[in-house]
Amino acid sequence: MRAEFDESLVTGNEMIDTQHKELIDKINKLLDSCETSKDQAVAVSTLDYLADYTEFHFGEEEKLQEEVEYPGIVQHKKEHDKLREVVKDLYDMLEEEQGPSPAFVEAVHKNVVEWLYQHIKTFDRSVAEFKYMNQSGDRL
Repeated sequence: MRAEFDESLVTGNEMIDTQHKELIDKINKLLDSCETSKDQAVAVSTLDYLADYTEFHFGEEEKLQEEVEYPGIVQHKKEHDKLREVVKDLYDMLEEEQGPSPAFVEAVHKNVVEWLYQHIKTFDRSVAEFKYMNQSGDRL
């Protein structure tokens, strides 16, 4: 099952939405590599690719939060740290199982895809709304 970017994941911030689409693409590349190859090196390489982009994206989001003086930045960073821990666990899992097992694929779905969907719909949308309200002067 592939991850998909749909309307429920739109934050309204073009930069964030574009990066989320790219992040989902990288998650799908990891899942695809698990289906086409049981080679541990291929899975690690693809997970590296996802991890690197995740770090870039988190940095961009956190920079945006600092720029707009988002009051929830500390909690948001803690949420980012949770995914960083998940990625470390995925590396350990690939090592222990000597490649991408069905359990690894399930862990990616549960701990990366589901986490990302929930994170976008709550934390990231909140940042985008805060930025919009501060720029436009509108209040809900």
